[in-house]
Amino acid sequence: MSITVVGTIGLDTIETPFGKAENILGGSAAYFALAAAAYQPVNLIAVVGNDLPAHRLDPLRARGIDLAGVEVGDGPNFRWGGAYHLDFNTRDTLFTELGVLATFDPKVPSAYRDTDVLFLANLQPTVQQGVVAQLPQARLRALDTMNFWITSAREDLTRVLGMVDIVFMAEDELRQFAGLSNLRQAAQAVLALGPQVIVIKLGSYGALLIDKAGQYFAAPAFPLDDVRDPTGAGDSFAGGFLGYLAAVLAGGRAPEQADYRRALLHGNLMGAFACEAFGIDRFTTLTPEAVAMRYQQLVAYTHIEAGA
Repeated sequence: MSITVVGTIGLDTIETPFGKAENILGGSAAYFALAAAAYQPVNLIAVVGNDLPAHRLDPLRARGIDLAGVEVGDGPNFRWGGAYHLDFNTRDTLFTELGVLATFDPKVPSAYRDTDVLFLANLQPTVQQGVVAQLPQARLRALDTMNFWITSAREDLTRVLGMVDIVFMAEDELRQFAGLSNLRQAAQAVLALGPQVIVIKLGSYGALLIDKAGQYFAAPAFPLDDVRDPTGAGDSFAGGFLGYLAAVLAGGRAPEQADYRRALLHGNLMGAFACEAFGIDRFTTLTPEAVAMRYQQLVAYTHIEAGA
């Protein structure tokens, strides 16, 4: 059983009310892979610049992430800079330098052809389509997107939405895409395109899950005493969510409704881990015991017996 992610490996410069870090390892594929690797083996497809020293990927190798799908492009690495406001739910993009990402055309290694779970991290929708076409046997296919693609590549995004089983969208992205203010109605508009499940990310407020049958489940974010850097929390959330479902598949059965609900909790706890340190640092020390303890805590925080 394996998970394959296609996305970015970046060098981030991050400012928060509590500190600053420059040129630290980041990117959607890196965060997702580190979170998902806590559950099942992960294959990573991305491009890095020829200015990125090979040792910068050691934190990924240390977690057993397969990097055969990472190619070295002729040019500088993707770089991003952002500054967060005090509430951590809003941020200003300081710069985006695409580098080799601008011409990225993913090639799926033959060793990845038997992957069971595919995650298309935030990339140009035509790039996402190309990867889906190379992995038609994946049992679960999921994607993430952003406002920019909703505006600039709507037709391509609509097409790839019809090729996946699970969609991750932030609340504002969903409303923008559907043109509807009501989240349930907006979710059904996306689900009508083909996906079976949509996960709506609410930032520090948690997440919602709505399926094609109209079943609805909400889970709060894990409460943290100290938030250092929320960068990558959404991709880490997806890593926990799909990592858990991959573990269910590895157990020999298809995920049921209850599994998707548990996956939402695992997504929230992985998103919280990402916030506890700058960049990917928290994942370099993450243990199975810490994951299990946080899951039990989140279950306890959210459980209530039905009463009168």
